[in-house]
Amino acid sequence: MIRRSILGGLAVLLAGAGLAQAQAPFDRPTRVVVGFAAGGTTDITARVVAEGAAAELGHRAVVDIRTGGSGFIAAEYVVRSRPDGATVLLCPMGPMTISPELPGMNLPIDVGRDLVPVANVARSSYVVVTGANSPYRTLEELIAAARARPGALTYASAGYGAAQHLSGERLKRMAGIDLLHVPYRGAALAAVDVIAGRADLLITNLGDVMGQIKGGQLRLLAMGDRQGWPDFPDAPRLPDIVPGLEVIGWFGICGPRGMPEEAIGRWAAAIRAGLEVPLLRQRLLDSGLAPNFEDPATFARTIARDRADWGEVIRAAGIRVE
Repeated sequence: MIRRSILGGLAVLLAGAGLAQAQAPFDRPTRVVVGFAAGGTTDITARVVAEGAAAELGHRAVVDIRTGGSGFIAAEYVVRSRPDGATVLLCPMGPMTISPELPGMNLPIDVGRDLVPVANVARSSYVVVTGANSPYRTLEELIAAARARPGALTYASAGYGAAQHLSGERLKRMAGIDLLHVPYRGAALAAVDVIAGRADLLITNLGDVMGQIKGGQLRLLAMGDRQGWPDFPDAPRLPDIVPGLEVIGWFGICGPRGMPEEAIGRWAAAIRAGLEVPLLRQRLLDSGLAPNFEDPATFARTIARDRADWGEVIRAAGIRVE
C-alpha cells in the first residue's frame, strides 16, 4: 500500500514536470532586456510583459536592465544573444525609428536588419505642457505669441535628436512658428525648467509629467493625439489645434535576427494574453501608457511608418548628430 502511494506520488511529480517542460518554449531562462533606467516607462512595460507572459510561457521572464548608449547597449546584447527566442528586447519608439535616421549617429547594430518585431505592447500618449505660472493659458495663445516674437519662446527636450526635440520641430514647421530649442539630459530635467519658467514649452510622454500635471505644477495645453486620456477628458487635442500634427509613442518587444517563427508566435500570444489581465492593464494606465497589442506583422508596419515619418522631420529640420 505504501509502495503504491509512493509510486503514485512519483507519477504525479513526473507528470507535473512534463507539463512544465511542455509549457516552457525555451530550454534556458527567458529574459526581457531593457536599455533604460529602472523605474521608467521602459522598465515598467518590461515588467508587465514578464509577468503577463508567464502563464503562457510556463515561467516568468527575468527583466535584465543594461543602460547606456541611448538604449543600444541593451539592443546589441540581444542581437549578440543566441537567437532561440529566450532573450528579447524592450524596444521603444526612439531607438527603433529616430536613432537610425539621424545622420552622424554611430550605431552598433542595424535595427532594421538585426532585430525582428515580436509585438507592440503599449501606446504612449504625448502631451504639450507649460509651467503653471506661464502666461499662456492655451496652446493657441502660445502659438500666437511665437508668431509675434519669432525665436523668443523656447521649447525644452530630453536631448538633441530625442523624440521631444523632433516633436518641437514638427510643431514649428506645421504651425509656422519659430521656437528656440533647449536640450536637457532627460525629460525630468526639462520638466523642472518648464515648471520654473526657464523654458516655455515641453512636448513629452504623458508618463514623464503626469504627476506634475495632476499636482498643478504643469499646465496641460494639449494631448498629442485624438484618443486623449481618461484622466484628462476635456484636454484639447493637438491635431485639432495644428491640423495634421499628431505625436504618439510606443513600447514593443523585438527579438534578434534569426529568432524562429514559432518563438515569435509564442511570445506574441503570451504578450497578448498578458495584456488582457486587468491588474496589468491598470499598471500600464497608471504609468501613462495604454495597452496596445499589435501582432508581429502589424508592429513591423508601425515601425516602418514611424521611421519614415521621423526621417522626414530630421531631414526637413537639417538635424545631425555631431
